[in-house]
Amino acid sequence: MTKTMKQVGPQRYRETFGRYFEDFQVGDVYEHRPGKTVTEYDNHMFTLLTLNTHPLHFDAEFGKATEFGRNLVVSTYTLSLLIGMSVTDISQKAIANLGMDEVKFTAPVFVGDTLYGASEVLTKRESKSRPGQGIVTVKTVGLNQDGVEVCSFLRNILIPAQGGAVEDRMENY
Repeated sequence: MTKTMKQVGPQRYRETFGRYFEDFQVGDVYEHRPGKTVTEYDNHMFTLLTLNTHPLHFDAEFGKATEFGRNLVVSTYTLSLLIGMSVTDISQKAIANLGMDEVKFTAPVFVGDTLYGASEVLTKRESKSRPGQGIVTVKTVGLNQDGVEVCSFLRNILIPAQGGAVEDRMENY
């Protein structure tokens, strides 16, 4: 279950997010909402933060001269945004991200595009070396406002079993 309430005192409840290992079922698809409209600020700030100096991401005149006719959003921003969008559904209770594979940028993203994500559970298995934990593999796909796929990737995540999340051990969390 993605969002639950846990009782923390008499007539007092706290919202909690994420899934335990047992909650994942192969074939389930989680649609990540809300979407996010990419702004010029997002693109410029991410470009600066990551020292990406390619003018296609921040020089409007350079962008006009390309086949796209305008600036592109930095592809790693698109990837980061989709990972972030999936956290509540996929990795809020994660112990660790173990890796990503098959990262593909299948269509350009421009300022003003609104992105949506969805993740499908491909596999899950109990960890052989870490009792009470399991590895979940998901495929995440990002779509723009027109339903065009702009990015996809596989992600492997180490997820705790019921009662084994960090928040379960914290008294005031």
